[in-house]
Amino acid sequence: MTGDSPLETALVDALEREDATAFVHVGPACDPAIRYCLPAPELEREPERGRHAVAFDGREWRVRSAADTGVDPASALADGLAADGLSGTVLTPARLPHDAALYLEDAGFSLSSTDVVSRARATKTDAERSRIEDAQAAAGAGLRRGAAALAGAEVVDGRLRLEAEDLTATRLRTAVDEGIVAAGGFPDGETRVSIPGDDHVRPGEPIVLEAAPREPSGYHGALGRTFVRDGEGGSERRAHVGVTRAFRSAAAMLTADAQSVTAVEADLEAEVRAFGFEDGIRTRVAGVGLEPVERPARGSRTIDEGAVVRLEVGVALEAGRIRLTELFAVGDGNVDRLGSVPRSLDPEGIDGEDS
Repeated sequence: MTGDSPLETALVDALEREDATAFVHVGPACDPAIRYCLPAPELEREPERGRHAVAFDGREWRVRSAADTGVDPASALADGLAADGLSGTVLTPARLPHDAALYLEDAGFSLSSTDVVSRARATKTDAERSRIEDAQAAAGAGLRRGAAALAGAEVVDGRLRLEAEDLTATRLRTAVDEGIVAAGGFPDGETRVSIPGDDHVRPGEPIVLEAAPREPSGYHGALGRTFVRDGEGGSERRAHVGVTRAFRSAAAMLTADAQSVTAVEADLEAEVRAFGFEDGIRTRVAGVGLEPVERPARGSRTIDEGAVVRLEVGVALEAGRIRLTELFAVGDGNVDRLGSVPRSLDPEGIDGEDS
């Protein structure tokens, strides 16, 4: 990130407030905070593997990696900051590696912890939202392929069979992942298929498909649907309607004002209870971005304008679980649902109009 980015603005404020000379972080390329701090051109591709050290002094970024220095990047960065005449306090995340802290202290700096980067990550720029939407599109493509497998299977001896073989949770997971990859995403080991009983898929039972793939620059989506092949309605249908109404209520709540994670989770649960369900209700509200679950993800944290949050609602029934996952982008007086996969219990309905 370069220029007057929200992160840089937040860092400048933190440096001035704490009378610090720079912000420093050290970690592997897979560390989301490192990924977030890398200059904008680096966000367009996977960063080089290995350790990275980054620093921002209020004006410019310094980046050292294992590929461009013959010594540890943290050591090279600490020495470089001192050689440039910087001194005093540096701000770092609380989880700065111990050896990196020692390199900084040996170079004459004192350390003070800050959560400024995690706070900045809680709101998304337009570019970040676009990347999340790309990941969400890949998630939708994966779930559509999984639903197509369910819809196209035959019922043989109480089980679903596809291409002369039993349809299993493992085969469904593979189908979802193939759809994600075909759409340009990476499953990233975040695809889940939940079915009652053993690995075999049966008609009349709830099948939960969930995916949180990432797009090439590292941003994740999050999408979940429950399908019942040849269902008869009843409690499954009622639970599904309750969960769907819960999403609508939460979206209206987020449109009206900034809300805490706890408040939105409570509203989701209350809506499901209104449909006669008392036990087995599970809700979760959290941010999404460079991680499938990130800030705001704790009860008192506020969902502010610019956040992209994943809402999950589930109800445990005797026949299985009805669970849906959605992404919502919170704007100034509006909330947009990201992704256009219909909320349909029937796998054939996933290609119909959205609801």
